[in-house]
Amino acid sequence: MARMTTTLPRVVVHDVDQHGVATYARDVADAIAEAGYSDPSVLRGELAALAVGAPLHLQFTDRLWAGSPEDAATTVTRLAAQHPLSVTLHDVPQPSDGERNLPRRLACYRAVAASAVGVVVNSRHEAELLREHGVRPERVGVIPLPVDLAAGGERIATDASVGVLGFFYPGKGHDEALRAAAGAGIASLSILGRASDGHAADLEAFVRGAASQGVAVEVTGYLDDGELLRRCRTTGVPVVAHRHVSASGSLGSWIAAGRRPVASANRYIAEMAALRPGTVTVADPDALTSAVGRAAQYPESTWLSTATVPHGRRDVAEAYLDWWARLPW
Repeated sequence: MARMTTTLPRVVVHDVDQHGVATYARDVADAIAEAGYSDPSVLRGELAALAVGAPLHLQFTDRLWAGSPEDAATTVTRLAAQHPLSVTLHDVPQPSDGERNLPRRLACYRAVAASAVGVVVNSRHEAELLREHGVRPERVGVIPLPVDLAAGGERIATDASVGVLGFFYPGKGHDEALRAAAGAGIASLSILGRASDGHAADLEAFVRGAASQGVAVEVTGYLDDGELLRRCRTTGVPVVAHRHVSASGSLGSWIAAGRRPVASANRYIAEMAALRPGTVTVADPDALTSAVGRAAQYPESTWLSTATVPHGRRDVAEAYLDWWARLPW
């Protein structure tokens, strides 16, 4: 029997494919239902049918909610005039957004945060990013992204490539992974994903540049869950080398596949390494090449040595339920 709670908001989901934040919104709603509660999901297109005052939870990044930061802020603040909102902020603004987009995105996130009764981020690192840029919600919670190990986690033979998972866009770490591969004498780089919207030309230029360094690049395009898991498990050296990371779903995907990726050290990676000890090989950015070379030489180091990892899907459901119960709806 599904349990009901007066503090359970409707979780807004999106009829959108191939978008990580939209996928996560659905995952959170499903995890709540799996925990024994009524399915809280409501499609964004059906919000107008809800009674005014019904509480909502949004998974928010400006690019999911509108075509510009300004329009995204307007959309959410108008929604907040009709419903009390709890909001999880993704892709938190930071200097890598550039001189033009950083102030626009900061203004958007300030407006969204101010309109909410509570704001969740996916790491303490992101909470610090908000504070450092003057986005100061009245209530902030930290709920890390979940990782659950996939079934069939036995070690299998891998190829001779360096792999980067997720959408391609400048700053994602592909340049760093390429330099590490070339420096380590690895002639193949796999991009497990496709170009982010608007970055197809950047990807084409990247492939040409890699060839000039003696590294062949494979671009898989979008992969469904089963094929993504297979490729995560057959890639030689998983690498996470974001220059400016907010929170990383790709890190979690490698770990869920039973892999221990090589990751460039930064505040977020340090936090996740502490949350899930033994799941990531942390390398100083200046030593990424040698770390990748060692991983290729000792492939067993790229596999997890544990059968479980902390903070999975059920933990996220419980964390959200606790968070919502404490909000002044």
